[in-house]
Amino acid sequence: MKHEWRKKEKGVYLPKNTPEIIEIPEYKFLTIEGEGNPNSEFFSEHIGVLYAVSYGIKMGLKKGTVPKGYFDYTVYPLEGVWDITEEAKKAYKGTINKDDLVFKLMIRQPDFIDDELARHMIDQTKKKKPHVLLEKVKFEKITEGKCIQMMHLGSYDNEPESFKIMEEFADKENLYRPSKVHREIYLSDFRKVPIVKLKTVLRFKVVSK
Repeated sequence: MKHEWRKKEKGVYLPKNTPEIIEIPEYKFLTIEGEGNPNSEFFSEHIGVLYAVSYGIKMGLKKGTVPKGYFDYTVYPLEGVWDITEEAKKAYKGTINKDDLVFKLMIRQPDFIDDELARHMIDQTKKKKPHVLLEKVKFEKITEGKCIQMMHLGSYDNEPESFKIMEEFADKENLYRPSKVHREIYLSDFRKVPIVKLKTVLRFKVVSK
């Protein structure tokens, strides 16, 4: 039976639109890093190469020899970890210029994928769908640990409202947010879904006071 993250991992990917504490273990990801405005064309190209490799892995496994522990699965959603440049941090006065954003985009991979298989599929993608950004794609193991998350509904520009709610919740739980770095998980395709119906999981790490 196909592993569908929307059904099997609701706690990780489908939280309610109220804050909650969650412990995120180590997961495997294809990642790519960059800087700049996410509304620009180059940002879409970063997304494109991640999906090209992710679907290359999924379809390649259906046709070839499968690794130990293999199971069919639905490709995981796009995620992004966001920060701003060091220069922007020094000049920060409460607002962010999107041109100063620093991002790491990623798509989670099943546990049976290892570094060797991932590198092989990245190389295969370079041959079938060449793109200069494929040189920046990495295979990584990432552990988030204790976090607060919630579902954000609507425009990405309104995310500060949700973050304020999450930070107030953290304070009540005797936790605090040590960094403004945060993760977004995109459950909607902004090209097809009206802004008011966009669903994005927001998550940031917390530590005890």
